[in-house]
Amino acid sequence: MCGDEKGGPGQSGFTSGPGGWQHMGGDGSSQTSSFSFGGPGGSRFFGGSSFFGFDYNDIFSSFFGGGMNHQRPFGGFSGSSRSQSQSRSSRKSIRAISSDVFKKEISDKGITWLLLSYTPALQQGKQHYESIIDEVAGLLQGAIKVGRINCETEYSLCKDLGMHPGRALRLFVYSYKRNEKGSLEEYKGDLVAKNVKTFCQDHLPRFSRRVSLYHFDLSSSNLEKYPRVILLSTRKDTPVIWRALSGLYHKRFSFYDAEVHDVSEPGAKQLGVDALPAIIGWLPNGEKHILKSGISVKDLKSAIKDLSLLLDSFEKKNKKVASSQASKNQTYSAQRKLPLLTASNSDALCGDKTPVCIIGAFRSCRAREKLESLLSKVSQKSLTRRPNVASDSRDSVSYIVLDATKQPLFLCAFDKSGYKSSDNILVAFKRRKGKFAAFSGDMTVEEVEKFISSVLNGDIQFTKTRQKPVLK
Repeated sequence: MCGDEKGGPGQSGFTSGPGGWQHMGGDGSSQTSSFSFGGPGGSRFFGGSSFFGFDYNDIFSSFFGGGMNHQRPFGGFSGSSRSQSQSRSSRKSIRAISSDVFKKEISDKGITWLLLSYTPALQQGKQHYESIIDEVAGLLQGAIKVGRINCETEYSLCKDLGMHPGRALRLFVYSYKRNEKGSLEEYKGDLVAKNVKTFCQDHLPRFSRRVSLYHFDLSSSNLEKYPRVILLSTRKDTPVIWRALSGLYHKRFSFYDAEVHDVSEPGAKQLGVDALPAIIGWLPNGEKHILKSGISVKDLKSAIKDLSLLLDSFEKKNKKVASSQASKNQTYSAQRKLPLLTASNSDALCGDKTPVCIIGAFRSCRAREKLESLLSKVSQKSLTRRPNVASDSRDSVSYIVLDATKQPLFLCAFDKSGYKSSDNILVAFKRRKGKFAAFSGDMTVEEVEKFISSVLNGDIQFTKTRQKPVLK
């Protein structure tokens, strides 16, 4: 994994010095910020009161696990219920869903919806249903949206979805539990807010891939289409907030999460994390950023809001880097001279008539640039023979590069693991004799020059390949 770390723990506000990550602010209210960075003593949590007289601990502990030291960050959960006027006002937020709204805002959009199916004739119990829906929407605010479908005016929609109420009201969750395509799952349990909330949580998106840091290939980030983010937390399962975000940002980020119990664990230390929970991001060019560590939350809504701001900022950074990289690659492509080794050109570039092939294998754009720059400079030195890959002369030396991510079998001929832990590899290969010598020094012009000079002078012992190198 190449690239400098950026970000890291500090003061609240998402700042890390010039050019670092900045929190884009709140909505101008006087509420306490939802996040803070934890210091050496652990994360800091904010106090507050219960909004609904409902136990939130099962929601928020799902984000932090054991990181709270069994503290309740909201002080207590014995708050009173909202007034009837508040309930009536809030129930107006249950959105009326038409076929157009369903198609544009619900179908396969990555957001979980709780939907009531009704007709005007079905009034008995409707107010109770709406009260439960409203309460669950408050408990999972930011993670789900709620709506109601009048199956009299939207008859075709209800028929196509199989959710017509018939003689009784029906409650559905638009779910992503099974796969990336959403589907309707009917709730048939007791009409109790806690049970409905649990049902909704169970059907939140599952787009985040659970991984082990011991088997997590950090170097693969440059191969992914989207910027990658991983959450490190003490939770055995993927936290609710992270699952919700994985739906909201589906096809914009590649989400991962891993269980880590202490920052002293090798995986956490390798990533440079000093407080949990933590979010680390990689740009497609392999550059790593510690987006936030020592995270604490006030409530689910503000947690998702603030993390969304964080992801939005990282996405902008990604677009800027991608644009710069594309421009740089265009210039670089026009300038680079070393050919890429493939099956179709292997005889010409590194055939039996070429005494020695100097092969630079890369796993990222950055590694390729470095290798080509080094080999281009060294190939011009008087102590080496200039490359002449098109010539049949037995005195020629071929300087070429290889995409290690696309040619793993070729590298396995030299190393059992295919040098998977290395971002760039340099090998001198004698194809006719089936022997090679691998460079193990620092990737500098001076060291590479010494290696190639030793190869040409016969001062380096070559080893028989493990198997025949295979190109595709």
